[in-house]
Amino acid sequence: MNVFLLNTELQGTLHISTFLKDHYVGFDWPGVGDLEQVSKDEGQAKAVQGCDNKELNLLEQLQQISSFVYDMQDGDYLFMTDGDYVHMGDLGDYYYVDSMSADTGSPCHRRGVTWLKSLLRSDLHPELKAFVDRTAILSKLEKAVSLEQVEYWMARPAGQAENMVRASIVDGETINQALDILKKAMSSEDADRRERAAIAVLQFAKP
Repeated sequence: MNVFLLNTELQGTLHISTFLKDHYVGFDWPGVGDLEQVSKDEGQAKAVQGCDNKELNLLEQLQQISSFVYDMQDGDYLFMTDGDYVHMGDLGDYYYVDSMSADTGSPCHRRGVTWLKSLLRSDLHPELKAFVDRTAILSKLEKAVSLEQVEYWMARPAGQAENMVRASIVDGETINQALDILKKAMSSEDADRRERAAIAVLQFAKP
């Protein structure tokens, strides 16, 4: 799967609560209508024709359209920034809501999202934190990743990352054998040995 980032701080959106509540993310591209049945080349042409706002960065809009409408696929993952938090979701298909039927100010170009988890930025795995700290409104991770990789990122806060790398060097069976030895040592007649074994077990169990 591919992984994308929506940086809401840079997007300047006030729709975060709506995105989370109504399970979608979206963009408004002035002058660009429904792209659901439109090829990538045709979509880019519509963006060029519709871009009559001199303050709008055409190149940035073209990149957003390419990524949001054509690169994203059902089942890809999205990370959305929200101040001190990051929300992770499973992306759905692109769809268009006509401005006449959309809520006032709501984006017309949308993708459904099943929100799965939220974490503090400060707790993110270093590799994931580097990705969500990017200075782009919409960004795609350069490599495809597995579901297991994403789950690893989300389950491993930054403070645990180094410990997890060290632990991965030793297989689970060896760790269990070492713990059995320490547990037996805790029953030793030697008080000093019991104390050192107990300390080792506590250090292993410390999160």
